[in-house]
Amino acid sequence: MFGTGIIKGLVVTIKEFVETYVDDVKKIPSRYRGGREVIDQTQNLSEQSGLFTIQYPEERRKLPERFRYIPMLIYQAETGEDLCTACGICAKVCPPQCIWIVRDKDEKGKPVTRPAEFWIDASICMNCGLCAEFCPFDAIKMNHDFEITAYERMPHLVYGLNELRVPHTYYAKLRPTDYAAEEAARAEEAARKAAARAPGARTAAIAAAARPAAPPATPPQAPATDGAAGDASATAPSAAAAGPRKLSPEEMERVKAEATARRAAKAAEVGATAGAETPTAAQTPSAPAGPRKLSPEEVERLRAEAAAKRAAKAAQESAPPAAAEAGASAAAQTPAAEQVAPPAGPRKLSPEEVARLRAEAAAKRAAKAAADAEAPKPDGEK
Repeated sequence: MFGTGIIKGLVVTIKEFVETYVDDVKKIPSRYRGGREVIDQTQNLSEQSGLFTIQYPEERRKLPERFRYIPMLIYQAETGEDLCTACGICAKVCPPQCIWIVRDKDEKGKPVTRPAEFWIDASICMNCGLCAEFCPFDAIKMNHDFEITAYERMPHLVYGLNELRVPHTYYAKLRPTDYAAEEAARAEEAARKAAARAPGARTAAIAAAARPAAPPATPPQAPATDGAAGDASATAPSAAAAGPRKLSPEEMERVKAEATARRAAKAAEVGATAGAETPTAAQTPSAPAGPRKLSPEEVERLRAEAAAKRAAKAAQESAPPAAAEAGASAAAQTPAAEQVAPPAGPRKLSPEEVARLRAEAAAKRAAKAAADAEAPKPDGEK
């Protein structure tokens, strides 16, 4: 095993050594003359033969499509509008925290959905691609440009918007497979939203969801032998089993218009009934359900009546007993035929009567005071 294995290994080494010289001879006069050459080594290396070493920078390896390095920001080539909305998700998920974003503002100082500043420190970026994976707007992608050497870190390795912005056509050329998949997903999403906004789509979806499952097919019934028509329910399919019929958009509009017309007619009927003449108290068999709303004039009249009643009651209470006795004697001298039953409540006095009663009471009090002053006093009093 050791002898044959060593011999086989030497044979492979000699073969590859010879093929390197053969490959150089094929490039005569010089394989390094002219422009740069891109060598495709993306296939399986075990299937390759010949020269494996690439003479960089004269020769360059063809990078795979999923190769990733420093991130880049995509903008629309036609309009120049950035896809980035400055949401800050990429800065939050970045493991080394090498992304800084400043959101732009309008003339009034209100934030707008675009970045005013976008910075990436390439010296600490680990090229993980999490920012591109988590971006909800496909605005940040991984570039293939790995030749970013510089003599100084600041400011050459801190990239801003001018260094990071690339058109979407550049991304489509760099990663055609991913770009085609993203375009197909966006087209499908747009078609789904357009179908959802189409007239009658929501009604059709609700009707389809509410429609029950189709019943199992029933075998045909044998015809009646006695000549009778038979049971119609046994031969005819049930109307309820078929489920609700799906309405077309025209039928839905017609049904909505009919419902609107019925509501308008009902409202007009209610308004006409309310505007009709209100029946009198004698004609109305029962009181209304709620209290009637009084007008401002009625409210003022009731307030005046209440004030007059309070004034009459106060005057009656302040009147002397003589007035009451005079009224009683006058009532006794009145014939029985002419007497009427007193009212259930106190009689309402006019303002003139109230003033007269007050004047009489004041005169009586003055006369009483004068009589008391003129009367002779006992001997012990002064």
